Amino acid sequence: MENNTRSYHVIAIGGAVMHNMALELQAHGHQVKGSDDEIFDPAKSRLQAAGLLPEQYGWFPEKVHENLDGIILGMHARSDNPELLKAQQLGLPIYSFPEFVYRHAENKKRIVIGGSHGKTTSTAMLMHVLKACALDFDYLVGSQLPGFERMVKLSDAPIMVIEGDEYLTSALHPVPKFHVYKPHLAMLTGVAWDHVNVFPTFENYVSQFEIFLKRLQPNAQWFWYAGDPDLEKLAKSNEFFNQPYREPEFTSTPEGCIVHVNGRDYPLAIFGRHNLQNASGVALLAAELGIDSHRFWTSMQTFSGTAKRLEKVYESEQAVIYRDFAHAPSKVKATVQAVREQYPNDNLIAVFELHTYSSLQPDFLPGYRNTLSPANHAFVLYDPHVFELKRMPVPEYGHISAQIGQCTEFNNPAALHEAVIGAWDDSRKNILLLMSSGNLGGLKPEDFLRA
Repeated sequence: MENNTRSYHVIAIGGAVMHNMALELQAHGHQVKGSDDEIFDPAKSRLQAAGLLPEQYGWFPEKVHENLDGIILGMHARSDNPELLKAQQLGLPIYSFPEFVYRHAENKKRIVIGGSHGKTTSTAMLMHVLKACALDFDYLVGSQLPGFERMVKLSDAPIMVIEGDEYLTSALHPVPKFHVYKPHLAMLTGVAWDHVNVFPTFENYVSQFEIFLKRLQPNAQWFWYAGDPDLEKLAKSNEFFNQPYREPEFTSTPEGCIVHVNGRDYPLAIFGRHNLQNASGVALLAAELGIDSHRFWTSMQTFSGTAKRLEKVYESEQAVIYRDFAHAPSKVKATVQAVREQYPNDNLIAVFELHTYSSLQPDFLPGYRNTLSPANHAFVLYDPHVFELKRMPVPEYGHISAQIGQCTEFNNPAALHEAVIGAWDDSRKNILLLMSSGNLGGLKPEDFLRA
């Protein structure tokens, strides 16, 4: 083994970021093993192809030994995990993936993009532009992106772009991930209460962003969306450099939009006011990295978006189908509004699946009120079994639609499918928007196409 080669064991290797971390470490010649109690595709297939898929699912303390250089701990693993307990007993170095990333990037220029919504897309925008401009950089992003082999890159690059999630790091260090990174450049897209199982009040949630700002590097710069009143309050209460941004002037087109910046027009494939707000913030980050406005917007012309973020999955003369990861109220509202603005005269059918712990909370449901109202037809799906798994009472039929308003609820995918097909309008173009952080009851976009 060469001096720079390390041996790691990954606890909860099947996670979206965790399996990408394992693959990246292996690609750099490190020895990597791991465990998990369940692994699904695409992680399963990718780990198997790399020879990293565990032979058996479960936790095996014998896999943890004193010759390991470190343990990388996923959020899925609990504090009483047998492998974690063994590692603690042996006194091995234990890192959550954010801590491991910070350790790797400690001597790099760190750029962190956070916020309750849009951080994956914004991170992807910056990565796309940096790559188009041939800048060398490391990264951590929460989605698999076109043109990038993995969700994580760890190299000798001088800078690292990091998606700053506010969810917790690990059972050993239950603080928001973005508290760990201590950036030199930061961007916050907005604040809208989420993760109510961890942050029980809105005030508690907002305070996590204040802590994030207090952990910026000396002389750091941060950029924030000017239309968010909570970010404005944070900007006023923090004396270090900050700059607000708004969306540029733009014109919608059938292909996306045209942004008008400094007397120039740039046709983009993306659309939606929230996406353009994000792009304006990313343009400020890019400027700090030496990319001027013209180069930025020129590079953005080839940006097509990210998977499950207003991703167009089907198009014909009669129909367009989008899928989106939207789950929190602010995300649902922005996504539906963006599609309505893009297709003002077409038949918009919006489907939203309640799936996350927060979205299923009775006190959280009113936050979705009227978020689906721009649609011609709005349907909400939930699985009673999910409530049972989370040890929550299954709501009486009609309660969810009464809380959200202007929608029809379904607790059966087959009934939802029939309703969507019935909402199809043969006299005009149909726009189907599928929003879910789950699997929509097993329904696929193509299932909704009329024969």
